[in-house]
Amino acid sequence: MSERKEPARCPFAGKIAKGGELHQQASSPDERLTTGQGLPVSDDQNSLKFGDRGPTLLEDFILREKITHFDHERIPERVVHARGYGAHGYFQSYDCHEDITKASFLQDPEEKTEVFVRFSTVAGSEGSLDTARDVRGFSVKFYTKEGNYDLVGNNMPVFFIQDVIKFPDLIHSVKPEPDRGFPQAQSAHDTFWDFVSLTPESVHMLLWIMSDRAIPRSYRMMEGFGVHTFRMINQSGESRFVKFHWRPKLGTFSLIWDEAVKLGGADPDFHRRDLWQAIESGDFPEWELCVQVFTEEEAAAFDFDVLDPTKLVPEEKVPLRPLGKMVLNRNVDNFFAETEQVAFCPSHVVPGIDFSDDPLLQGRLFSYLDTQISRLGSPNFNQLPVNAPKCPMRFFQRDAQMQTQVPSGRVANQPNSLDEGSPRECPVTGFSSFPKSGQGEKRRSRSETFADYYSQARLFWKSMTEPERNHIVGGFTFELGKCEARHVRKRMLGHLMLVDQELGEKVASALGMEGEAAEIEPIVPIIEYEPSPALSQYSKSPASLQGKKIGVLTSDGAPASILEKVLEIAKSEGATVEVVAPKAGRCRLSDGKDLEPDHFLAGGPSMLFDCVVVAPGGEEEGGKALQDQADAVDWIRNAFGHLKVIGFSDAAEALLEKAGVEPDVKGGVIPFEKEGWDGFIEQAKKHRVWERESKVRPV
Repeated sequence: MSERKEPARCPFAGKIAKGGELHQQASSPDERLTTGQGLPVSDDQNSLKFGDRGPTLLEDFILREKITHFDHERIPERVVHARGYGAHGYFQSYDCHEDITKASFLQDPEEKTEVFVRFSTVAGSEGSLDTARDVRGFSVKFYTKEGNYDLVGNNMPVFFIQDVIKFPDLIHSVKPEPDRGFPQAQSAHDTFWDFVSLTPESVHMLLWIMSDRAIPRSYRMMEGFGVHTFRMINQSGESRFVKFHWRPKLGTFSLIWDEAVKLGGADPDFHRRDLWQAIESGDFPEWELCVQVFTEEEAAAFDFDVLDPTKLVPEEKVPLRPLGKMVLNRNVDNFFAETEQVAFCPSHVVPGIDFSDDPLLQGRLFSYLDTQISRLGSPNFNQLPVNAPKCPMRFFQRDAQMQTQVPSGRVANQPNSLDEGSPRECPVTGFSSFPKSGQGEKRRSRSETFADYYSQARLFWKSMTEPERNHIVGGFTFELGKCEARHVRKRMLGHLMLVDQELGEKVASALGMEGEAAEIEPIVPIIEYEPSPALSQYSKSPASLQGKKIGVLTSDGAPASILEKVLEIAKSEGATVEVVAPKAGRCRLSDGKDLEPDHFLAGGPSMLFDCVVVAPGGEEEGGKALQDQADAVDWIRNAFGHLKVIGFSDAAEALLEKAGVEPDVKGGVIPFEKEGWDGFIEQAKKHRVWERESKVRPV
């Protein structure tokens, strides 16, 4: 009989740093972690794989029990991505991409493939706010002629964890604490920061989530990413790795924190309303689908592991290749039937697209299907109109709950010789997995190539502009300040010191915890990368008013010529205009015509707009009335505090003075009747006046 060997373990498994255990181990049977069947668990950090970097095994009953229980925790609301909004559109390839994939929707530039897109937040419930600090889901269903393809991604290119077995723990930590049922749609509480500070693989993602990427200005101005490394396979059977990117035509823009908080109260449906209004008005949102393409040999030469979902591939290392454009041109007819019942699964692929052994992706391939069956009540969810393919469906699945079709024929099995009209396999055009070879021991472990937690987090920090860095510091300060457990703050400060000493010291100073950061030694040396300008949204944001919204604060007697000029500017620049007046009823302009405002003052704060114009009536008619209203004074103060360009008429000078806002042409407070409109337009195209931030929010 051969000698039994103990299973090999990853040298850094269960450790936060060299010499320090991440989790305490049970010292008695009463302390042991078990499955739901009472089986003691030896490793709750890693799923069962075929080798350190191999595929996750379906045999892993511990993973399946944990994920299955998690998938079925909520009925019928989604456990994650509950609050979402969707729209219809089309995808059109720029060219034939047969050199990298045989996927049919990427071959013919004349062909338009129908799509359905759902944007979402992750942590909050269906009734939470659009503007919460959170990851945003960015999921696209392509109705191709070879079946449905679901590209299920987020607005950030990396994720919190490396192995899917930790997904229930991550979500449980960020959800409302179970003993009290709050906070809602927030990560600013102890259970989340305790978990991520004990899970250092999360550090890179934490910098993304504390940045302005977590509070996008609009779905229309938000990037999307496939997160994982996928494969593309061409007709010759050649395989390459790819990373998916969605780039918005309007550029990538975000809210700032104070603005997002106030918007949540003023309009909790801000992102939904913005998308719906844009499509209804014919201003159709557009994104470009790009891929980073690289071979397995090239991937092996990187100083990070492409199977690690907490890592990205810098664009300077592998440039983006544009594939085509996506346009959203139709709102849903029924929110429940379409947006709520749409079912996305990463396992819905088409010939020419395949998976990698990313251990988070491998678990998602199982989890999403299980979740959709639980939420929609039946494996027949593919018969719902929003989920049904546009190409013919022919299969032998029968019956099951919610069966709406009436299959005909005698047989429901394959192979058969009793029904000549039944479907048959097609080895030539049917889907076939890439024949990747592999070897290794069956074990719970993680590749040593996943052990670098800090290098790419440092890369992200170094690539940010000064305003972006200030906002990241502010994000960490706010969130950690909500933690009651001081030891959690100390542990997290220790991680931030490893990312960058300036970052750690600024957060520690803001918390009043100088010198209290925990001593943490990284498991592997931190790599010093050159900054990647592509990671900074403000470095690459286009100077444009296209898709933006101009708010005009006015009152009775306002000069009609000014409103006409603003409308003219908006039309030429591709922006929209909305008017705010003291009351919901009509107000009278200087030419005697009536104006129906879009908002009344108390319900139309300046946070709703990208730049503002203040043009009240004269002193006798409407200007003084605004001066006497606190809402009008706050309207100006908020616009100034949120770094927005303010154009104002002569009649608005007294109102600005009362708000404590002085004219400053270079600082974006522009008296257009004296200076003209060119300066207002030029500065408004920049989106924010960043130079003003140090005056209103010293860091």
